[in-house]
Amino acid sequence: MQNDPMTRRSFVSGMAKTALGFTIVPRHVLGGPGFVAPSDTLNVAMIGAGGMGMSNAYNLVAGGQNIVALADVDMNRVMRDVVGRAQNRDGTVNEVGAKLKAAYEKAKKYSDFRRMLEEQGDAIDAVVVATPDHFHAVAANAAMQLGKHVYVQKPLTYTVHEARVLQETARRTGVVTQMGNQGHSSDTARRVNEWIEAGVLGPVREVHVWTNRPIWPQGVPRPTRELAGEDLGNWGARNLNPQFAAAMAGSFPMPEGLDWDVFIGPSPFVEYHPVYHPFNWRGWVDWGVGALGDMGAHLIDHPFWALKLDLPTTIEATSTPWGPDVDDTPATYPLATLVHYEFAARGDQPPVKMTWYDGGLMPPRPEVLPEDVPLERGGGVIFVGERGILMHETYGENPQIFPLSLREEADRVPETYPRVGMSHEMNWANAAMGNGEATSPFDYAARLTETMLLGLVALRTGQGVKIEYDAASMSVTNKPEANQYLKREYRQGWSL
Repeated sequence: MQNDPMTRRSFVSGMAKTALGFTIVPRHVLGGPGFVAPSDTLNVAMIGAGGMGMSNAYNLVAGGQNIVALADVDMNRVMRDVVGRAQNRDGTVNEVGAKLKAAYEKAKKYSDFRRMLEEQGDAIDAVVVATPDHFHAVAANAAMQLGKHVYVQKPLTYTVHEARVLQETARRTGVVTQMGNQGHSSDTARRVNEWIEAGVLGPVREVHVWTNRPIWPQGVPRPTRELAGEDLGNWGARNLNPQFAAAMAGSFPMPEGLDWDVFIGPSPFVEYHPVYHPFNWRGWVDWGVGALGDMGAHLIDHPFWALKLDLPTTIEATSTPWGPDVDDTPATYPLATLVHYEFAARGDQPPVKMTWYDGGLMPPRPEVLPEDVPLERGGGVIFVGERGILMHETYGENPQIFPLSLREEADRVPETYPRVGMSHEMNWANAAMGNGEATSPFDYAARLTETMLLGLVALRTGQGVKIEYDAASMSVTNKPEANQYLKREYRQGWSL
């Protein structure tokens, strides 16, 4: 019965029993803050066990952690995919992958994470959430309320309000948290910080951030014949979206074992279609937050961290057209987006203007950049200082300073940020066992996520409309209609 649907009422009942002490309390809670389990390992549950979740599990298994339970709406697919982890491309045995496969085969399996949390109780010390974006907050919040340490894939949440809730819950419960922006644990990201803090570039007032994403469908309509109308022979420009919608429409068999209702989770219900799952969900407004939410956690992260930015004061966005839904609301995110952020001065550091580019858009080429140095098409960041520029690739990789005359000065800057020396996942696991601190806890990750998502709030408010944001009240002050995009309504049976 472990894959049976679970009502919200029964889950809340289980939560209440835990709060009243009628179930066994996890051992790390009994031991208090910093308590280390006798085995020096965590018993980890995966909520979203395929794709990136499987990569997270791989790194945890490589670090000696135990995977004890899996919750995934498409378990058949997960168990097919984990087989491939047991061998390398040349056919030789991958020892860590083989251990992961064995752990997955042994783990308790569920389609609904709520039932997993209720039934596994004290068997779980920590939870990894690697679901589609719309599911992150409800799963992570439930796990933290039960005293579980939580690692959540980026973006941390689907809405600004959810980011605030997870930040508050993490503070209140005292569990160890981490967002899955792995570049935050890299040596190169720390070198970027050291160069910026040493003043190699001088004051920085301008930043450019770009990515080649999306690499999934965006700007496409909802699959339905309802958009098409009667003139199916009209393929003029104004009728292309209705024609595409009608062409994609149809009845497709549900993959065996897929729990579509749980996949939908807190979002409005739509019928299954293979253009939604797997992977393609990221471009659909119901479940993902597009390229900005996906890669902003990796790219905006470094200037946000290095320049010690706070939440932006103004945001303005423009884009190509959204993919339409049947009621003419957005169904998919635009193919390309441009977002302008303004950040206030911090102490002796000046205000900063940051521009985000996606969908193939690129920043202007800096004059100081040598002709033989390309702008990385996959994505990157340029810090523009009074003395020169710092450019790096996604995840903070390959940082370089120009003009070349500044290189010698940069090389003399001492290392002041401790290096992590392990995977982002194991950094979190060790912190959960009382060894060190997580590098991207929710106190930081929530503010970074809020910054990213405010770009989408501005885009939903209107093309080229500058919104003014008051972080203290979590409100847009000059365009009240924008505040509806800071949070969302949940489908019946789901809540934080």
